[in-house]
Amino acid sequence: MTTAGTMLGQAEPVLPEPRRRRTKNVADDDTRKINWWVTALIAVCSLTILVPLYLAVVVALKTPAQLAAGTGFEWPNPVSWGNFAEAWERTSFPQALMNTAIITVGSVVFTLLTSSVVAYGIARNIHRPFFKGVFFYLLAALFIPFPIIMLPLVKQTSLLGLDNQAGMIVLYTIYGLSLNIFIYTAYIRSIPIELEEAARVDGASTWRVFRQIIFPLLTPMNATVGILTCVWAWNDFIMPLVVLTDPGARTLPLAQYVFQGQFNTDYTVAFASYLMAMAPLLVVYIFSQRWVISGVTRGSIK
Repeated sequence: MTTAGTMLGQAEPVLPEPRRRRTKNVADDDTRKINWWVTALIAVCSLTILVPLYLAVVVALKTPAQLAAGTGFEWPNPVSWGNFAEAWERTSFPQALMNTAIITVGSVVFTLLTSSVVAYGIARNIHRPFFKGVFFYLLAALFIPFPIIMLPLVKQTSLLGLDNQAGMIVLYTIYGLSLNIFIYTAYIRSIPIELEEAARVDGASTWRVFRQIIFPLLTPMNATVGILTCVWAWNDFIMPLVVLTDPGARTLPLAQYVFQGQFNTDYTVAFASYLMAMAPLLVVYIFSQRWVISGVTRGSIK
């Protein structure tokens, strides 16, 4: 017993402490390394966004005389805050904002519900010829330009009474189906089917499996599809232009078209309206970025 204790006591110093410290220091050194080439590339790419944003702010705060006198980069002195008030009145901003918000929110909600359900059905039955054909049929729709189907679309929406906000929500949901199915299907197929089989053993139906197991795991893809749909519906110009017939239902891009004259353009007031239209999306991003990042993180750990 004493001999075994002595041998164990002698065997304790076998693990060298300097090696542990050296490994830890190497790891610390690796985390402190900075890739200056990548950092410089990120800085240059950020300028491609910051410079146009700076120009938009500067032009929105200038008078037409100040804009014509300089190169466009000078900070205005004095600042013309009246451009925002004029843009508010000329575009009927509250009404246009409400119309755009209704269409955008409705499109995002219906897109997440319908696209995820359809993609789940296709992903779990992709081995069947019918579902595989439906999948490739939807993908083929990505290669059809919108101007080709624009005139038939105007005629059909008029006949069906969908030349209003409800029709815009239906159209955004349908036309976004192809890309959304492609995004959702690839992600759903990466989810282990054993999770569903365990739930079915416990007596869960297909709808309950999707609602309680699959849909919560789609948080990263829901964030991606939701952002793409939100930006598309908020900024789209051509579809509301050809579909909406009621002037009171016009969206922000249509309301901003009043600044485009036949012979000139009121740039200062137009840029003020652009900044006002961009502000809600920035607020949405500020409040949702943590949710989006956490969803993507959970998706990478899954």
